[in-house]
Amino acid sequence: MRIVMVGAGYVGLVSGACLADFGHEVVCVEVDDKKVASLREGRVPIYEPGLSELALANQAAGRLSFTTSLKEAGRGAQAIFIAVGTPSLAEVGSADMHFVH
Repeated sequence: MRIVMVGAGYVGLVSGACLADFGHEVVCVEVDDKKVASLREGRVPIYEPGLSELALANQAAGRLSFTTSLKEAGRGAQAIFIAVGTPSLAEVGSADMHFVH
C-alpha cells in the first residue's frame, strides 16, 4: 500500500518508519526543505530507540522516502495521514489546528 504521512516530526516519522517496516511504501511530506534533505541523507533528528536504524533500513529498501511536495507524494496514495503539530490552546480548551488547515 502507498501511504503518505504529512509531517515528519515525532509522530509522522516514527509512524512512517514503522509502516514502511511492515512493507508499505511510505512517503513523508515535510515543509522544511532542510529537514527533508537531512532525512534523505540518513540523519534522524528524533531520539527514539531503534528509529535511526529502522528509517535507514527502510530508506535503503526503497520503502521510505521524503519530499516537500504534497502533490508529488499524493499521486497514487491509498492512505494519507496528517501528523502535524496541534498545540494546545489552553485559554479556550482546544487544539490549535493552524498547521492542519
